[in-house]
Amino acid sequence: MVEKGENSALIGSFVCKWYVYSVLTGRYSGSPESLFDFDIKQISARPFKEYMKEKEVAELSDSFWDAGLIQAMNTSVSSSQYFKVFLAAQVKFNNKGFLSKDILISDLIKHRGDIHHLFPRNYLKKHGMDRGKYNQIANYVLMQQEINIKVGDKSPQEYFTRLLEQVSNGDKIFSAISNVAELKSNLAMHCIPDSIFNMKVEHYNEFLQERRFLMSKKIKDYYFSL
Repeated sequence: MVEKGENSALIGSFVCKWYVYSVLTGRYSGSPESLFDFDIKQISARPFKEYMKEKEVAELSDSFWDAGLIQAMNTSVSSSQYFKVFLAAQVKFNNKGFLSKDILISDLIKHRGDIHHLFPRNYLKKHGMDRGKYNQIANYVLMQQEINIKVGDKSPQEYFTRLLEQVSNGDKIFSAISNVAELKSNLAMHCIPDSIFNMKVEHYNEFLQERRFLMSKKIKDYYFSL
């Protein structure tokens, strides 16, 4: 790119954007060698921004963000590329761990923080749900181990109600978060809908759909910030 006169300060951004685009679309999951060769030739023949724009128009239209990505996140694989991009978005935006006052997502990734189920696994298992259902990536957040232990297997309605009580009276049952504004901000960082305060097992499918939508929006914001 430098040889073609591309702005050297922008090359890092170009590389990041192309990588995230490739991960989201699964571009190199089939026959990577032939596509690598094709892409290199295209990038060599014209400005990168022009080629990138062409791919975005073709593959990252509104229908991708509003439907395709949301549907693709209907998966129980914790190593999913979509969940990894979501975590990358949280790192980019300096988000904190779930219910953490100071610990960043980037710190939790480095130190292998716990993956917590917002609708606790045992709670869903007690209601007859199998692994493929309770392990949905839209049910995952990254959090500190000591917080995860305290949450246990209560329903979201129960432990989020206790969270509200905690931040109102200063009793730090689950975390160091000390006021409602901080709590709401933390939930927004994790794309957790406000409706979770009233949710039980019968609301689980509704919750998954709402959170996938919010996660897709965050990933979109991340992509276009690169």
